[in-house]
Amino acid sequence: MTNENIVELKNITVTFDGEKILDRINLAIKDKEFVTLLGPSGCGKTTTLRVIAGFVSPTEGDILFDGKAVNHLPPHKRQVNTIFQRYALFPHLNVFENIAFGLRVKKVPEAEIKKQVTDMLKLVNLSGYEKRNIAKLSGGQQQRVAIARAIINRPKVLLLDEPLAALDLKLRKDMQVELKNIQKSLGITFIFVTHDQEEALSMSDTVVVMNEGVIQQIGTPQDIYNEPKNAFVADFIGESNILDGVMKEDFLTSFSGREFTCLDSGFARNERVDIVVRPEDVDIVPEKDAMLLGEVTSVTFLGVHYEIIVDIGGFKWMIQTTDEQKVGDKVGLYIEPDAIHVMKKSKYSGMYGDYSTFSDEIEHLSDLEEDEN
Repeated sequence: MTNENIVELKNITVTFDGEKILDRINLAIKDKEFVTLLGPSGCGKTTTLRVIAGFVSPTEGDILFDGKAVNHLPPHKRQVNTIFQRYALFPHLNVFENIAFGLRVKKVPEAEIKKQVTDMLKLVNLSGYEKRNIAKLSGGQQQRVAIARAIINRPKVLLLDEPLAALDLKLRKDMQVELKNIQKSLGITFIFVTHDQEEALSMSDTVVVMNEGVIQQIGTPQDIYNEPKNAFVADFIGESNILDGVMKEDFLTSFSGREFTCLDSGFARNERVDIVVRPEDVDIVPEKDAMLLGEVTSVTFLGVHYEIIVDIGGFKWMIQTTDEQKVGDKVGLYIEPDAIHVMKKSKYSGMYGDYSTFSDEIEHLSDLEEDEN
């Protein structure tokens, strides 16, 4: 497998009506890689995809394919295909003709069209559906037709703009596995856009977390989850307790009124930092063994585990545990050194990570429901 960059974005800035939608984006995507652009609505991920496709021209910067600038190439001359949230299938054509459309435009011989479409139907698990009317297909089947139609021309890069958003949860999970398998078997570079963190973590080789038109972090799903760069990334990817801390010295930090051994180093002595502790990494222990003591203020049963909120000195922690607790219980918490992740302070410090609003929001929602009834 080659590790050459197939797509590179260099200092890409996009401005609409004086507002920066993308701010100096730099991104290198390798051949055959599954890359996901992840972030909330309005973060710039779809604009980034549209810049690669050629639907949006950057105000500044260069788009490179195989090392050559393609800024001035129109979309149909770039070696990409795009699958949108609405699959844009032709309702008057059956499954076979929808998939064959790109080959017919290229005037490929009929025997070759039949062979390639048959191969594609097999790949997307739709053998036997050739004559089916598009309107008679389920959402998941329509999505597979859209994928087959997009990849039959063998683009080097397939762009996918939230293609699973319209599917129900079970089907979405099935399609995540299928998309990954299709990408691996074809060896095509996939650039996928989503706001769904679980989708990004489960499918990608590389995740690009974006917010406010800026790339916040690029890394493997494991890196992004275990080593978030700032409070925004830590909060956006999974649940996180994010606390104000001080790095006393290498491998020693303090937060919540006491010192903890950690695995982080390279900070200034007594530098103010953000501390991340994931809810699943906190152990509930007897008070005599505890590092911190608190009171349970909320308990939610989620099947595999309980999600409990614990008040420690006014800061509400979230803890995920298989041990049942009750509201009002006094509990002890124990945190291993490798469960403590230290981050530099950022513009997002202090904005996330305390679950004091968690139970309040639920109560507020139930109040609203009562008002409506």
